[in-house]
Amino acid sequence: MVLKVLALASLVVAAIARPDGRPAYSYAAPTPAYAPTKYNFNYLVNNEPSGNDFGHQEARDGDNTQGSYYVLLPDGRLQKVTYSVNGDSGYVADVTYEGEAQYSTPQGSYGPPQPSYKPPTPSYA
Repeated sequence: MVLKVLALASLVVAAIARPDGRPAYSYAAPTPAYAPTKYNFNYLVNNEPSGNDFGHQEARDGDNTQGSYYVLLPDGRLQKVTYSVNGDSGYVADVTYEGEAQYSTPQGSYGPPQPSYKPPTPSYA
């Protein structure tokens, strides 16, 4: 009886085995179906009392992304960055500046330190 069970088990294993040696019950995850990514956004901030002035816009369609952002720097210049990403090519940016840097003269307790020590005047006898 044991011999019959072993023979039957061998036939079952041979019947479900695949020619490539993998069992028939192996599982491969299906490739997910998805829609290509597509979006467009932008925002702007301009707050005069605080001096904050910046913004960003970006558009994507599938693997291609293009956008730009800007910020008003403390020295008065406007920094603009225009960028693109096309598939696996990586992030490519172009940075430009508008205006001239303006630096104010420090006043009050700011600025170079003033010497508080005066050396003695030499006297000759």
